[in-house]
Parts: sequence; structure tokens; C-alpha cells
Amino acid sequence: MHQQQRRTLQQSLTTLPPADVLAEAKRFFARRSGIYTAFLEKEGPTFVAMRGQGGEEVLVGVQPVDGGTSVTGSSYLFDQQIARFLTTLPPLASPSAEATGGVVGDGTSVDTVTLP
Repeated sequence: MHQQQRRTLQQSLTTLPPADVLAEAKRFFARRSGIYTAFLEKEGPTFVAMRGQGGEEVLVGVQPVDGGTSVTGSSYLFDQQIARFLTTLPPLASPSAEATGGVVGDGTSVDTVTLP
């Protein structure tokens, strides 16, 4: 089985601008201890690609949305660290949550999708 088939994609919404999210991602993964440290390999205006233990790739992408930024993270082994990173970002309330009085993306839950 090809290892990329088990990769997951995690997504969250934040009030931070895209550039700030990417800067936070670089700081967050550079200061992790031990085997969960990852360092910048490539970057652009909408993504950062980092490498960690054993060449593990960590990707974080951003896209502007109304009132904030959609953040997507993906990795084969660093899924828990990506989820932790996403919970450090200030949440963006969705219009449907505001209509019902709740807040979606409250920083404690992250949408996760397993890629085919």
C-alpha cells in the first residue's frame, strides 16, 4: 500500500490573515521538541512545506475567506501536531453558527478528512 493513501487533510477557520497563519505555523513546528520538530523547506504566499524527523513532510496551506482565513494542514505522521497547531489559532465563527448562537471552529475541534 502506498503510504500517501493514509494521509489526512485537516481544516480550520481563523480570524488571522493568511501571512500570519503561515508565520505561526513556521514558529509552532520549529519549537516542537524531539521528533516532532519540522523546519521550513519551501514556502509561497499560500503555503509552507516543512520537513521533520525522517524526512516527514508537513504542509500548511491558507486561503482567504469572508472575515478570515481557511487553513488546511496535511502530514502522514504529524497529524496530532497539525491538530494542535490548528487549535492555537483564533477561531472564526461561521454564519450558520451565528444564526443558531453557537460558534463553529472554536479551536477545540478540527475537521478531518482521509484522502483517497
